[in-house]
Amino acid sequence: MDTPDVGIPERLARQMSMPEQHAYLRRKFARRTVLASGATAAVAGGTGFLAGGSGAAYGGQRPAAAPARSAVRVDGSVVAPFGRHLAFGADPRTQMRVSWQVPLPVRAPFLRVGLKPWELSRKIPAEVRALHTPALSAKLPAVEQLYLHAALDGLRPGTTYYYGVGHEGFDPAAPERLATLGSFRTAPARPERFVFTAFGDQGVGYDALANDQLILGQNPSFHLHAGDLCYADSSGKGKESDTYDARVWDTFLAQTESVAKSVPWMVTTGNHDMEAWYSPEGYGGQSARWSLPENGPDAKKAPGVYSFVYGNVGVIALDANDVSYEIPANRGYLDGRQTGWLDERLGELRAREDIDFLVVFFHHCMYSTSTHGSDGGVRAAWLPLFQRHQVDLVVNGHNHVYERTDALRGEGEIGRRLPVGGTTDPTRDGIVHVTAGGAGKDLYGFPAGVEDSYEGRVRDRESVLTFHWTKARLPDPDRVEWSRVRYTGFSFLAVEVEAGAAPRMKVSALAASGERIDHFEIARGRG
Repeated sequence: MDTPDVGIPERLARQMSMPEQHAYLRRKFARRTVLASGATAAVAGGTGFLAGGSGAAYGGQRPAAAPARSAVRVDGSVVAPFGRHLAFGADPRTQMRVSWQVPLPVRAPFLRVGLKPWELSRKIPAEVRALHTPALSAKLPAVEQLYLHAALDGLRPGTTYYYGVGHEGFDPAAPERLATLGSFRTAPARPERFVFTAFGDQGVGYDALANDQLILGQNPSFHLHAGDLCYADSSGKGKESDTYDARVWDTFLAQTESVAKSVPWMVTTGNHDMEAWYSPEGYGGQSARWSLPENGPDAKKAPGVYSFVYGNVGVIALDANDVSYEIPANRGYLDGRQTGWLDERLGELRAREDIDFLVVFFHHCMYSTSTHGSDGGVRAAWLPLFQRHQVDLVVNGHNHVYERTDALRGEGEIGRRLPVGGTTDPTRDGIVHVTAGGAGKDLYGFPAGVEDSYEGRVRDRESVLTFHWTKARLPDPDRVEWSRVRYTGFSFLAVEVEAGAAPRMKVSALAASGERIDHFEIARGRG
């Protein structure tokens, strides 16, 4: 039997945004059991309706004995999808993954896609991933979240596609829904000029949203997020005792949608993304919310470890929680398989004649002088591989600042001093490491007496007393001279890549004001 009066009045719905409709419906159903505790939403055979079931793929620590109940049935015309975010498949030329959220169960969710916004002829059923979070404290209620995913394969390289997401009662191809459509462009068949952006440690708030809007202005082909995405887990220790509010994800995905609905949002895992209640390894939530390339060492256990090639750049995402000395909750959970895969994958990419540059991004810093310092575990596991395969650029978060090193060889040896505006050749000089942790979360600083040094405010060469984490979880003091550029403010990285006879990566850091605070070039064999 249908439940009456479960939607938003039509007049009110027209005046509300998707997140506002979501919040309205959540309040309205606050006293209802939308999905039974312990039940998994699944597509019921023959009907396509999300119904109660047993067992779970995400959030696997729920009580097995919890009773299953049928979901409340709602009018799909008043349930608006929100939080759309894109990600590449393993081949960005032909594969795209589209993900989104609905606040309540709906019938037969799907994606429409086509070459024109008025010709969305291809219709693809969506996969439903339901996530249950129990009441982890007296102040945090149990939460049921529904994430939907559609995989697009066989796309044309270098082509713009239009898409819409919906369900029974909400067809994005209907004239009144055309404003909800999004678009994306696949990677080109052959290398050409493009821009990508990067940052870490975003969270939810005005500064995070402002950075998103600045990123849109760069017209990037993709964005790299180096972990600590939304801070639903405010503790970041990877322990079951961590405070965790799953509802923060609803706000984060609504905030990010303005960019991520058209720019593939390629994320990896930070320490605040180890949401320990979910199994396995606290990454069940990430697996429910994101569809990322599944070509890493273990896509189920380590969804944030993968690689892709865009144009003449090979990109590798890593999970530094696996090797961190500072925060050991997940240390060693992959039994060395991530490091072995990394060695093999870097070798494969470096051997390809069509790839000029290798970019690696992960959360914990190999080299930083800010609050968390440097992680010796990351250095010990991966630095020798980066050097052997001549990685060109390393991007981290974790420290909520912008900091950039000189080109480094060995463990902290300066191969080439790289001032603002300089050029470096990784085949000769070594690797540049960038901490781009000023995405929006509360900012950090630098050691006492150490001032910012950036474009327009460059300081003379100086040594900085900092530290790195040892295997015994002890901070080992370290006096360094490789901290070349420092900026205490919100910022992000923009990288312009040129292909052809003289390929280059032109790397810039932009402040929240739009002002450029750093720039340098990477030119292999020509620096």
